[in-house]
Amino acid sequence: MANSLDDVLNGALRVLDKYGMEFFSMRRVASELDVQPSALYHHVENKQTLITLMAGKIVQRVIAEADLAAVAHQLRAAMLAVRDGAEVVATATAFRLGQSELEAAIAEHSTPDIARTLLIYVIGHTQATQLHRQASELGLIPLDADLDDSFDRGLRIILN
Repeated sequence: MANSLDDVLNGALRVLDKYGMEFFSMRRVASELDVQPSALYHHVENKQTLITLMAGKIVQRVIAEADLAAVAHQLRAAMLAVRDGAEVVATATAFRLGQSELEAAIAEHSTPDIARTLLIYVIGHTQATQLHRQASELGLIPLDADLDDSFDRGLRIILN
């Protein structure tokens, strides 16, 4: 039975969870799905396209609303739920891979500049948080208990 695009995305997210973004590759995704790497290209043009689709899947349940703090917390939670989720979303956002539907939806409740600034802050802080937590789990550094509170303080500064 052939894999669907959703199968490829789910397999890619499993590979991300196992290996992290540093060791994420099309070959690993193909291996996860027990297919040849060329089979993936029936669904995605290249790795960048796959990362863009993964980013979309990570943030798909975030609902843009007038309460921008709630949106920011939803986005952060969605990215924290996936190993290196913030890095995936950051990559897609930084290279402007695909249209950012979430950014456009947030802009409908604010302005394009506020939406962009909010996204960059949430992605950046979440990426730093994930990296910090991973280093802490490896015993390289002590866990900073202030990560959540510092996120809220920064968010208040931006929204004010």
